[in-house]
Formats: sequence, C-alpha cells, structure tokens
Amino acid sequence: MFNIIMRFFCGKNSHSQNEYSKCKKSSARLKQGWGVLLLKRLFSSPSLKPLVPTLCVLLFVIYGLGDKLHNFVAGIFIPQYHYPYAAALCFGQVVISLLFLNLLHLLGAVSLQSYSRVLGEKLLVPSICSSVYGVLSMWAHTSSSNSVLSSILKLPSPLSTHVSVLISFFSGTTLVITVSRGVSGVNFLEYIYAPLALILFSVSLIWLAKVSEVERKHPPNAQASAVDIYYAHLVNQSVIVGILWLLHPDNPWHVLRQSSWQNLLFHGYLLAILLLKMALNFVVGITALCFSPLAAAVLHSAYQLVLPFLQLL
Repeated sequence: MFNIIMRFFCGKNSHSQNEYSKCKKSSARLKQGWGVLLLKRLFSSPSLKPLVPTLCVLLFVIYGLGDKLHNFVAGIFIPQYHYPYAAALCFGQVVISLLFLNLLHLLGAVSLQSYSRVLGEKLLVPSICSSVYGVLSMWAHTSSSNSVLSSILKLPSPLSTHVSVLISFFSGTTLVITVSRGVSGVNFLEYIYAPLALILFSVSLIWLAKVSEVERKHPPNAQASAVDIYYAHLVNQSVIVGILWLLHPDNPWHVLRQSSWQNLLFHGYLLAILLLKMALNFVVGITALCFSPLAAAVLHSAYQLVLPFLQLL
C-alpha cells in the first residue's frame, strides 16, 4: 500500500522513476526518525571518527556514574520507605521504558513498528531471562545490603574463553578484596541465585544479538530496527514481569496499600530509580543489538570491576 501511494504521488512513467526512487529514499529516512538519522550522521562524519574512542570512554564514565547514582538512590529509598518490592519496581521500570519509547516515537525521534507477534516469539527467551534477571538484581538491592551479592550480580557471563578467564580473574579479585574489607555472612540463597543471574543475563544478551543479526539479513523493507527489537523485547517483558508480580506474595494490591503515595519525596525517589534503571537498561540493550553482546557486557560490568582497584589507590 505504501509503494502504491508513493507511485501515485511520484508518477509512473520512465521519466519519473528517478523521482520515485528519491521519494522512496526520503520516506525511508523519515521512517527512521530524526534522532536515529542524527546519530548516524554524527558517527559517519570523517571529522568525528578520531573521537570515537573518546566518546566510548565518555559513555563508559557516564554509565558508571549513572549506575552509582541508581545504587545510591535505591540505597536511600528502599530502607527509608520500607519498599522491598522487587517485582513491582521491575514492572514499573518496564512500563516507564515503554512510555518513553512511545514518547520518542510521537516526537519523531525514532520510528517504532507495531508489535509483531513473530518477532515477539523470537524474543520470548531473552525476555524471560531479562525479566527474571531484573527481579533478581532488584532483589539484591531490596533484600540484602551485602555488597558481595551486588558485585556478583553485576558480572555477566562473556562469550569467549579468553574473556571468561579475564573476567573470572577480575571478579575473583574483586570478591577477595571485598571479603578482605570485612564483608561476611553471605546468605546461602545468594550463592544459588547469583550464578543463575549470570546465566540469565548472558543468555539474554546473546539471544538479542542473534535476533538482531538475523533481522539485518532481511531486505531493508522487511527488517526490524534495533529500536523495534528492543520495543518488542520490552512488551514481552511487561507481560512476564506482570505475571511474576501477580504470582508474588507482594501482589499489586498489597504494594499499592503499603506505598506512601501522599509523600512527594517518595514519588521523587521512586521516579528517579525507575528513570535511571530505564536509561541504563536501554544503553546496554541497544549496545548488544547494534554492536555486540560482549561490548554490552563490558559496559555493564567494567565499572564494578575497576572500582575496587580505584579504591586501593
């Protein structure tokens, strides 16, 4: 239907074929969104190519600061307002992410396709893994102040043997340094769920990258962009986390009754946690879809790995 409309406005004769191709290219640009086009022009500019390493380091620093800020706000909000509801926080973060992407779509920054059931089925496994991992990761903040568990949960499994050995060395060193600083009494459940979180997060990143790789092999008119894949991934997550929340003893009705909705400071802390987590997850997900799951894993865990060494200096 779209091609028929374009041919109607651009003409059908041989003289207007060039005009039709120009209209089609311009419409393809419009369908990408002005935000995506701006990023492509910035990174394709020859004058900015020498700055790519600096931009990557800057992104790494910003992500690390954002992660530290999220942990700081969560460390104040959860004990202050007695809000240990991991499933509720994860569900709120997913809903906020969906609203944010739809807002960008309304502003024309990105172009979102409607949810595809076929694409959703392909993303079912990473959606389940991400949902369970998100609840486990939030559980680390809400139910334990033990920094060992938080450090372990932040270390995703890499993709190659060399990287596995390297990150295992760093994570082991991090664990030894943390324990030597006086942390003790790790719960038995933490030993069980921490490796499970590693596996879930790694499978999610790898599967997302594989789906993105398969989509790039499709024709341009039939392939889903990285934002479309991430959007479908979020839609799946919203359903899965919603089911987990309903099955949890702290069901939505209990959480709504226990929340301090009359307190404006409560709203501020809650919104800050959800927005920061939304931004962090978006950067990691898009990195895995556009570049590689290894790059996403390094971005997600490198700050936690380097932090103990910086504290020793």
